[in-house]
Amino acid sequence: MLLEDLDKKLVWHPYTQMKDWVQWKNRMIVRGEGFYLIDSHGNRYLDGSASMWCNVWGHSRSEIIESMIRQIKELQHSTLFGLSNSPAIELAEKLVKISKGMNHVFYSDNGSTAVEVAMKMALQYWRNKGNRRKVRFISLENGYHGDTIGAMSVGYVSKYFSAYNPILKLSMRLTPPPSMELHSHSELQEYYINKAEKILSRYHNKCCAIIMESGAQIAGAVNIYPHNYQRRIAELCNKYDVLLILDEIASGFGRLGNMVEYIAQGSIPDMVCFGKSLTAGYSPLAVTLCNREIFSRFLGEYSDNKQLYHGHTYTGHPIGCSAALANIKLYVKHHLIERIRSNSIYIKKRLREFDNSYSISDRIRHKGLLGAIDLVNNKKDRKPINVLKKNNMRINYFIDRESLHMGVYLRSLENTIIIVPPLAIDRKNLRLLLDVISQLINKIEKYM
Repeated sequence: MLLEDLDKKLVWHPYTQMKDWVQWKNRMIVRGEGFYLIDSHGNRYLDGSASMWCNVWGHSRSEIIESMIRQIKELQHSTLFGLSNSPAIELAEKLVKISKGMNHVFYSDNGSTAVEVAMKMALQYWRNKGNRRKVRFISLENGYHGDTIGAMSVGYVSKYFSAYNPILKLSMRLTPPPSMELHSHSELQEYYINKAEKILSRYHNKCCAIIMESGAQIAGAVNIYPHNYQRRIAELCNKYDVLLILDEIASGFGRLGNMVEYIAQGSIPDMVCFGKSLTAGYSPLAVTLCNREIFSRFLGEYSDNKQLYHGHTYTGHPIGCSAALANIKLYVKHHLIERIRSNSIYIKKRLREFDNSYSISDRIRHKGLLGAIDLVNNKKDRKPINVLKKNNMRINYFIDRESLHMGVYLRSLENTIIIVPPLAIDRKNLRLLLDVISQLINKIEKYM
C-alpha cells in the first residue's frame, strides 16, 4: 500500500476535517531542500507558510544540522531534574543577553507549554507573596496562545475551542483596536485604552496578569497593533500592579522585523515566551523568560513549598538547545534582521498593488515578514468569501489545493490569505510567492 493511502487510514491531522482529507490526492513530503519541500513524486513546493511559521533558513542549513549532529554524538538527552547541560546554559546566556529586562530562562518543548509555564508563574508569584485573591487573567479578544487547557482559556477562539468549555476557565477579555486602521487616529486608540483601563481599575485586585501576543495577533486573523498600543497596556499593568506576559512565540525572532518585538514596542514585560523560529524549525523547543522579581518570589526554604511545580521529560533538551545556538549565530553572521526589513519594504510595495488590482481583496495589512489579505464579496459590506460559486468549493480548500498546483505551499485562515515565508527567504522566491498569491486572487475573482 502506498504511503499516501496509509496516511489516510492511520494519521489524524491537526485542524483538519478528516472526512474531506481522505477524498483528496495529498502530497507526501519526503525531503526538504533550501526553501522548498519535495514530495514522493519529485514535485517541488516553495514553503510559503514557513512550515507552520517556524522555518528561518530553509530546510537544509548545514550549520544547524552539523551543530545538532555534534550534539547527538556527545549527549542525546539529559534531564534538567537535578542535573544540567552546557547547551541549555549557553542558550540561556544568549537569550537573557538579547531580552532586555529578563534574567531567568525556563525551558519547554512548544509554545503552548511555554504559555502554560508563564501562567503558572504568574499565579504562584502572587500566592508566594501571600496574595491569594489575584487568580484571574485578562487577555485580548481574538488572541491565540496555543491548544493546551490554560492556553485555550486565555487565547479563546470560539470556533476552535467551544467544545472544550467544560474544562476551561475563560479569562476576562479586552477589545484590541483593529489592525492598522487606527495608526493615524489617536483619539480612537485612546478609546480602546480607556476601555482597557476601566476593566483594570475594576478587577486589578483579582487579576494576576494580562497576557497578549507581542506586536500582533497572528492566528486570530492577523491583527497588527497600532503604534504605542502595547506600550500603553504595559503602562496600565504597572499602574494597577498587574503582571504583563507577552507571547512572542510567533511574532518574535524577526517575524515583525525585530529580533525581540517587545523592545521595539517599548513594553518590557514581567515574562515573555519564545518558540517557533527559536530553533529555525529544526527542533521542538520553547522558553519562558522572567525578570528577577518574579524569580525571587520562588526562593525560600523547601518546607515553604514555593518552588515552581512544572517540568517535563524534554526540558532543556540539548539537541534543541544546540539548534537554537547555531540559529542565533546565523542571525548575527548574516544580518538577518536587516534582510527582513529590506524584504518587508518589498512586500509593502507589492501589497499596495494587490489593493488596487482586485475588487475582492480587503483589509490588507503587513508588518515585517507577516502579511494578510481578506477575500470578500465586495469591499463595502466586507462579507467574507466562504464558498466559491463556480465550483462550490470552500475558499480555504481552493487556496490550499490551487497553490500546490502552482508550486507553492500555502495554508490560509478561512478567507484570509496569510503571508508568512521563511525569514531568510531570498528576493527571487519572495517574488514567486507574491506572484502566486496574486494569481490565486485573480482566479478566485473569476470563480465568484
